[in-house]
Amino acid sequence: MTRETLDTRETREAREAREAREARTGHGDWYDVVIVGGGPAGLSAALMLGRARRSVLVIDAGEPRNAPAAHMHGFLSRDGAPPGDLLAAGRREVAGYGVEVRTGRVRSAVRDGGLFAVTDEAGRTVRARRLLVATGFTDELPDVPGLARRWGRDVLHCPYCHGWEVRDEPIGVLATGPMSVHQALLFRQWTDRLTLLLHTGPRPTDEESEQLAARGIAVVPGEVTGLEITDDRLSGVHLDTGELFPLRALTVAPRAVPGAAAAAFLDSLGLAPTEHPSGMGSYLAAGPAGLTSVPGVWAAGNAADLTANVLAAAASGSAAAGAINADLVAEDTRRAVRARKDPFSVASEARVCELVAGDRRHGL
Repeated sequence: MTRETLDTRETREAREAREAREARTGHGDWYDVVIVGGGPAGLSAALMLGRARRSVLVIDAGEPRNAPAAHMHGFLSRDGAPPGDLLAAGRREVAGYGVEVRTGRVRSAVRDGGLFAVTDEAGRTVRARRLLVATGFTDELPDVPGLARRWGRDVLHCPYCHGWEVRDEPIGVLATGPMSVHQALLFRQWTDRLTLLLHTGPRPTDEESEQLAARGIAVVPGEVTGLEITDDRLSGVHLDTGELFPLRALTVAPRAVPGAAAAAFLDSLGLAPTEHPSGMGSYLAAGPAGLTSVPGVWAAGNAADLTANVLAAAASGSAAAGAINADLVAEDTRRAVRARKDPFSVASEARVCELVAGDRRHGL
């Protein structure tokens, strides 16, 4: 081995040791894990990783998907709580384990040697050994005047999240795609006063028509052109026939897509969203614990599962955190073994010095 080769090798080993040390401490904007997105999935992952004594940075834009809703449901012990309360509690908990939460949007994330260089919109760059994408997605709503302003109130999409609150009320299902009949059959569990508004969706097949009739679900043709609001509550929808159809709730099937900022960040990573076979949107294909096709990058929450509710999103963040920590442990172990075997490593030289010089190594 030449001296030049030895110097190169020592420099590489020293750099790896420094990167590992700084990643463990978070010193110098180096982290074990950067989590993009501070919703239930991201904060749940941060909690687990913080408890695993990992240095963690969460970068969050502060725009959770369920922000329009006054309450969240189906989360054991938190049923009916405002969504913001869960996130505030989560931030307090992760802070107790040294996790840093920073407000902002990630502009790009690229490979930088064995790490990821993550840059936000303010131009600040940090480096991480691993990344977790927990950005959720954006709901693209049907283009009906006034509909977006009622989103999360009396314009709904999930029967498990909101069905109980509109039980036994007259509900309309706005058909926009092939899953609309399925959505109507689901909401039938909560009310027998249900109408499928064909709007721009496909006409039901013969089999679907039979199912709708058997469940007593009315089918109304015509396109919905607007909403009728009375005393700040939905009271009906206007059809292109001029008819006002009375309703107390309208269910829609939004299309789930990455937000504009998230899409640019994912593109910089080389992560391309996959179209869901149901047509309900796009997501990041990932394994059972969230590992994506890009080595070192995991995904959790709605970014990887379009159907996940708040509880399921939090659980996926926890699972991803366990997988990430195990991956880091394996890497730390490989480095330790390599350092132990390397005759020129700092640890090896210290052992030789102790064997040869004993106490005299201290100059005594």
